[in-house]
Amino acid sequence: MTTVWRRSAIPVLVLLGLAAPASANCDWYVKTSLEQQQRNLKLKCGFSGPEWSVDKGAHAAWCATVSPDTSRASAQKREGQLGACASK
Repeated sequence: MTTVWRRSAIPVLVLLGLAAPASANCDWYVKTSLEQQQRNLKLKCGFSGPEWSVDKGAHAAWCATVSPDTSRASAQKREGQLGACASK
């Protein structure tokens, strides 16, 4: 009976927003990271390192180990670097 309850509770938790925030955040983070790397290459900024990778899996794996605030701060930092590069 416990297994049945767990299976039926998961969709309810997702609908309530209690089970999906980390996944949604990491989906956003990965998409943003890849877009930022494309801009880095297009603008010829020359930024490198793991945060400037085109490896979707690496971004997803890193995001899964940090808080949403940390992943947002990382994306914001890259955005600032891109802004500075674009204004040169």
